[in-house]
Amino acid sequence: MVKFYQHTSSFEHAWDNVTYAFWLRYPNPFASHVVGCDVIDRQVDPESGVLRTTRLILKQGVLPRWGRGLIKNPDAYIIEESVVDPKTQTMVTRTKNLNHVRVMQVEETQTFTVHPENPKWTQVKTEARIISELRWGLTGRVEAFGINKFMDNSVKARKGMAHILERLRQNAALAGTPVAAAAAGSPDC
Repeated sequence: MVKFYQHTSSFEHAWDNVTYAFWLRYPNPFASHVVGCDVIDRQVDPESGVLRTTRLILKQGVLPRWGRGLIKNPDAYIIEESVVDPKTQTMVTRTKNLNHVRVMQVEETQTFTVHPENPKWTQVKTEARIISELRWGLTGRVEAFGINKFMDNSVKARKGMAHILERLRQNAALAGTPVAAAAAGSPDC
């Protein structure tokens, strides 16, 4: 069996700011489980201007008591592939875990577009599939745990993005001051 999740949310920020914040989202106080994030590949198509990025993310997992016998090390490696098209103002990200896939595979797709009702806002559509290949009657329990954890983490992810967007807004307000120059960092992940 497969569990599905779908949610559409909005940020009251322009698409270019939200896509920029996406690259700066780690670290943030709502993602303390993210241990590291590395860019593996990044390419810009010279004709279309489309940016393709692949990142590897390490997350610390927390297992319920009943799951500790299934997984010895709860840390998860996540591959994230993204495509940013500045002409259509669309960013699509796909993430999935690389380990523990027999116990639970989580596949997420997010689509960032200009909000259809307000061009100064950004709409984000999130879709996820949670799949477990376990037998012995554990499949439903693992998938239910996965979907509940995913929903909780989605709320934290939106709060984390809002936090980063607010920091960007504050830095923009300081633009041209020595404080802004010191606060501006290059997004390494």
